[in-house]
Amino acid sequence: MRFPGERCTDEQRTALRGLAAVAAGGALAGAGAFLYAREVEPRLLEVRPVTVTLPRLAPEFDGYRVVQLGDIHLDEWTKPQRLGRIVSLVNAQNPDLIALTGDFLSYSADPGLSGRLAGALGGLRARDGVVAVMGNHDYLTGVDVVRRCLREAGVTELRNGVLTLECGDAALHVVGVDDVMEGASRLDLVLGRLPAGGAAVLLVHEPDFADVASATGRFDLQLSGHSHGGQVAVPVLRRLVLPPYSQRYTSGLYEVGGMVLYTNRGLGCVDLRARLLCRPEVTVLSLHAGGGTG
Repeated sequence: MRFPGERCTDEQRTALRGLAAVAAGGALAGAGAFLYAREVEPRLLEVRPVTVTLPRLAPEFDGYRVVQLGDIHLDEWTKPQRLGRIVSLVNAQNPDLIALTGDFLSYSADPGLSGRLAGALGGLRARDGVVAVMGNHDYLTGVDVVRRCLREAGVTELRNGVLTLECGDAALHVVGVDDVMEGASRLDLVLGRLPAGGAAVLLVHEPDFADVASATGRFDLQLSGHSHGGQVAVPVLRRLVLPPYSQRYTSGLYEVGGMVLYTNRGLGCVDLRARLLCRPEVTVLSLHAGGGTG
């Protein structure tokens, strides 16, 4: 400690210069990380291949390809060119089915935005079509507008419903539960409509619904989003940006009570317009018949 009137020694001056250099370096690193998280990583789209083996999947559906994307959160910040690139990228995966797991818009259902959404989704191509469920932000922005966009784009909304795909005598059921946070989910209706035999893939926006879904013993795979992977994958900070119903199963592949769950990190951002160590994601799932997961 230096008292008034005392002069710094050479050692003290050297130490002070070192501290100043460290502080300046830290500030530059922080600024660089902020710019990267704000301007770079949100555009670094990852195409993630995932192989899932489902015991009840019929051999006729072995190798079936499902491309999952969700949490587009289309707003003024999303450039039309980016949407076009995402659509081209998805189509290039040669999907058998495209699954959209909700949150198409963020807070505005402006006609310009909804028109762009319908146009982009209308460009998606898969052998067995495109299916979707609603997310909580779709209700916040205007679920009727989002539903109209999906219809215009030729997307099938699974609103507490079941779509059965057939290959010879074999069946694969694709099931959708409406948004959980908004109280629109009706699992009882779904179970009443779901045939007793054949593998079943469940689409539901909120991943933590897996605890409920797996307890029924009827679903083989659940596909969800909602969490954005936390957007910021830094320990301690991560849970600052995790919404309700995504606290347990935040990102990636899980086994929940004998059911496989995959939580997609999504494409867009909301509130915190940044991603750090948590790239936006398009998931390419390859389904295989047999035992176990991988």
